[in-house]
Amino acid sequence: MSDLWTRIRAIWDNFSAQERLLLSTLGVLAGGVLIFITVISPILSATTSARARVEASEKDFEMMVQLQREYQTINARLAGVEERIRDNRDKQNTLTLLESLAGAANVKINSMEERKSPDHELYRETRVEVSLKNVSLTQVVSLLHGIESSSRQFSVKGLRIKTRTDKDDTLEVGFTVSSFEAI
Repeated sequence: MSDLWTRIRAIWDNFSAQERLLLSTLGVLAGGVLIFITVISPILSATTSARARVEASEKDFEMMVQLQREYQTINARLAGVEERIRDNRDKQNTLTLLESLAGAANVKINSMEERKSPDHELYRETRVEVSLKNVSLTQVVSLLHGIESSSRQFSVKGLRIKTRTDKDDTLEVGFTVSSFEAI
C-alpha cells in the first residue's frame, strides 16, 4: 500500500500547478457527485415519496370522514324507518288503506294487484301494483303525497306516467307500493 501511495505522490509531483488545480477540482466534483448519488438523492427520493404517501393518506382520511357522516345519516334514517315499522299499530289491510288514501285524493284506482315478495328476517313486505287511468297530475301528486305521509311505512317504487293520446290533460299512471310489517 505504501508503494502505491509513493507512486501516486510521485505522479502528482510531476504535474504542473495548473494540472494539480484542475485534478483537485475534478476530484472534489467527483466526490460531490458520489455523495449526492449515494446519500442526498435517496434522502430526497424518500422525502418526496413520504410526502406523496402523506397526501394520499390525508385524502383517504377525508374520504373516510365523509363516508362516516354519510353512514351516520343513512343509519339514522334507517332507524327512523325501522321505528315507524315497529310502532305501526295500524293492522288495516294494505289494499283497503290505499283505497281510502285514493278516496281522500279524489282518485279512482283502476286496478290493484298484490305481489309476493320474499320476507326479510325482521319485516314482512307487501307489494301492491297500482294502476290509475284518466287522472290529472294534481290528483297523482295528491295521492303520492298521501301515501308518503301516511302513518304506515310505505315505499313507492317504479313510478310510470304516460300521457293519454286522446286527452292531453289526463294521465295513465302505474307504480308499486311496498308496505312493511314487523314479524
